[in-house]
Amino acid sequence: MSYTPEVVAELEILRLFNLDNSLEGLKVHHDAGNTAIAAAQRLHSKGLTTLPDGGYLTSLGRDAAEHAQVLLTILSETVPA
Repeated sequence: MSYTPEVVAELEILRLFNLDNSLEGLKVHHDAGNTAIAAAQRLHSKGLTTLPDGGYLTSLGRDAAEHAQVLLTILSETVPA
């Protein structure tokens, strides 16, 4: 499996969740853009979120969001050559 545009869009949605507050969900509005709307729906169909337009992370979704956010942090850090 490679990082397709669809997978990247899903990672972008997972990045938006606040992992410090499990009571804080996410709402992808109808005017958010087709890419984000479709990504939110795919995350829901994979069992990572509670609603097709975001909602809350499931247990599996929280694991995925944690990994996605850590990976982004690691890849964003500048390491001297």
